[in-house]
Parts: sequence; structure tokens; C-alpha cells
Amino acid sequence: MNYKQDFIKFMCDSGVLTFGDFVTKSGRNTPYFINTGNYNTGEQINKLGYFYAKCMEENNIEADVLFGPAYKGIPLCVTVASALYKDYNKNLNYCFNRKEEKDHGEGGVMVGHKLKDGEKVCIIEDVITAGTAIRESLPILKNCADVDISSVIISVDRMEKGKNEKSAIQEVYEEFGIKVYPIVTINDIIESIQNDIIDGKKYLQKMIDYRETYGIK
Repeated sequence: MNYKQDFIKFMCDSGVLTFGDFVTKSGRNTPYFINTGNYNTGEQINKLGYFYAKCMEENNIEADVLFGPAYKGIPLCVTVASALYKDYNKNLNYCFNRKEEKDHGEGGVMVGHKLKDGEKVCIIEDVITAGTAIRESLPILKNCADVDISSVIISVDRMEKGKNEKSAIQEVYEEFGIKVYPIVTINDIIESIQNDIIDGKKYLQKMIDYRETYGIK
């Protein structure tokens, strides 16, 4: 298996990628669901960092700092920083935000590396539905320093239309000039079912139909 197929199987084995009948926040009936909150062991979070780091290396993504939006992005940015150091000898800084500003001690909303003007920041996220977390992260980062927010890494690109004919990833790029890199896409998941990398043949046609109805071209 290549690392993308390995990642899809890893999500299934971890109970993160499941198949069935679900309803998204937008009210769409979907045959699959991704819940990254189901990662809950040291082995899983360690392996997850490897996949994000591999995606960064494969796409030649350069960064000085990894930023994890609270809350799910916090363990993600930590494990990715660790994996980049362990697997690629890259010692990147990392930081994350608090949901509420601290009013004692050192104060502020940020934890970890103190951002500096000109630094390249890569945002580490789980999935993007409407791009809300990214839009919330930008002013937080820019209020700290004049940083260059150059990229976002996510686990899965659902490749779905948003309010118009474009996906959230396309909208983020057009609005902010920030490129989003997924480890895998919904097309990769469909191919993994077709090639018996993972179970899911029962929902294969529903997956294809959903992609045809809501997917970007």
C-alpha cells in the first residue's frame, strides 16, 4: 500500500472513517462520516503525525511554524512537529491558541512559539467543511505578528460544493491565497473501497452517487 491507502485504512481501523447513513451540518444525507475526535491512544496520535509530515514532504511545503487551532488542532500540531523532527530532522516551531484569552500570568491567547514578523506559518487542521476555523485563525495569527500564512494541511478533502459551485478549499484559496493540502481526498477513499483496501462495498454506489450530486468537478 502507498501512504495514502495506509492512511485510509488507519482511519477505518481507528474508528475515524465510518460508513452508514449520516446527516451533515448542512443537512446533506451522507454515506460516510469522519470523526477525528476518535483518535485516543498514543500509538494513533504518533502515527497520525507521520501521515501529516509525509504530506508536507511530498508537497514540498516549507514552514517555520506549525499552528494548531483549538481544540482539535492542538494535538495535531504537536504530533506533526514531533514527526517532522523524528522522520525528517526538521526542527519546526509550533503554537496553538486558547479559546479564551488568559488574564493572568503571561496572558494572551497563544501558547508555544512566539510568532515573529515574516515567519511562514502552516495551519494543521483535521477537515474543512466551510473554512470557518481557518477564517477564525487568520486574525488570531495576524494580531500576533505579520506572518505569512502560506499553507494548511488537512486529513481529508471531501471535495464538496459549498454555498456555490466551489469547495471550501477553493474558496479559501480564492479569498486568502492560502493553499490547502489534504492527505487524501474522497476520490482516494472511493478507490480504496474499489480496490479492497478497506471494507465498504455495501456503500460504494452511495459514495459514488453522493460524489456525483455534491462533489466539485
